[in-house]
Amino acid sequence: MTSALQTEPACPGTDRDDALPAAGRRLRSERRPFDSLDRRTWDRLADANPWATPFSRWAFHRAWWDAYGESAHDETLVVLDSAGAPDAEPVAIVPLMHRHQVEPTDLERHTTMRHASDAKLTPVEPHAKAVFFGASYHADYATILAGEEDLREVSEAVVEQLASVGAAEKAHPEPWDVVDLRRLRCGDPAGDALAAAFGRREMAEGWTLNVEREDVCPVVTLPDGADLDGYLSTLGKKARHEIRRKLRRAATAGEIVLEDSPHPVADLEAFIDLHQRRWGENGLFKPGPGGDASRVFFRRLFELLAPDRTVGLAFLRVGDRRIAAGVHLEADDGVLYYNAGVDPDARDLSPGVVMVSKYVERALAGGKRRLDFLRGDEPYKYEWGAVDEPIQRLLVRRRGG
Repeated sequence: MTSALQTEPACPGTDRDDALPAAGRRLRSERRPFDSLDRRTWDRLADANPWATPFSRWAFHRAWWDAYGESAHDETLVVLDSAGAPDAEPVAIVPLMHRHQVEPTDLERHTTMRHASDAKLTPVEPHAKAVFFGASYHADYATILAGEEDLREVSEAVVEQLASVGAAEKAHPEPWDVVDLRRLRCGDPAGDALAAAFGRREMAEGWTLNVEREDVCPVVTLPDGADLDGYLSTLGKKARHEIRRKLRRAATAGEIVLEDSPHPVADLEAFIDLHQRRWGENGLFKPGPGGDASRVFFRRLFELLAPDRTVGLAFLRVGDRRIAAGVHLEADDGVLYYNAGVDPDARDLSPGVVMVSKYVERALAGGKRRLDFLRGDEPYKYEWGAVDEPIQRLLVRRRGG
């Protein structure tokens, strides 16, 4: 099964202006360093947006800046009530960063913005100064941290800031060449609000706005009250037969258990070993600065998010043998399958299929309704009945860009 990224609109059926609430109070935005913002305020505003995910949490962004801060420049915006006191609580936080499409460290760090291989996205000049959502190189979803009722005014304040800001670097002729906002989920009103705000200033500023479908996130919707066997019965005959056959074969080798690591930081190297055995030179942890940064990122994720069980590391054991490991994020309504590694010497036990079955089983037992495979249309996801949920890109280019 493949996605028709080049033929489908970014988010079918969206009427951007009608989807927004009426204008209310006037807001203003200002740049504040990420390091100056406290975790409580950040996560309070993330909790106000029902479209926010674990990728929006302060801890995810803290881990990203700790690991990859040398490859980007902080552009975080705080949005305030224009009539409020200077020290008033923010109405919104918009995590932004800028980087040049080709940074001096790219050859060593290999920081590229991955998207669907068959998505015909508008190209950006290699040396463009681009504004992105913060941490979006490693986050699968992004949004504005604010209540839905404030998104229109917040977006207007953000666009006003981007239109009026002066050049941040004397060596660069513009404060930005492109605003390239990725990972916006279809249905998230933040995408509608931003597109409408940019669109209202497009002609006056001499900008060009593109709204494009960036990628898909295949998601399994789990039936309420079912167990694993009941869920498998909803799949097509061929997929159901193959999954059950592989599970029976693995069971002949011993008890099958998906074990949560009680100490994910201590078990990080065991996960890295399985990841690299599967992915090798294409893996996140290959020797060099890029692999070192990935180690810092996952270690910080585990240190910051594991205590509240927002992130977990689990090992798949068959008998007394670990054959796979998965890193997952927990949302209120589901499980996000973030990264994995498998032992290639255990391919006869189908470790990937068995591990996904255990994640499905766990989600069902916990009353979760979604297993989100996140970005990418790899075929194995559709064997589990996953359905594409698109994510979109808002690209704003200056005149002649």
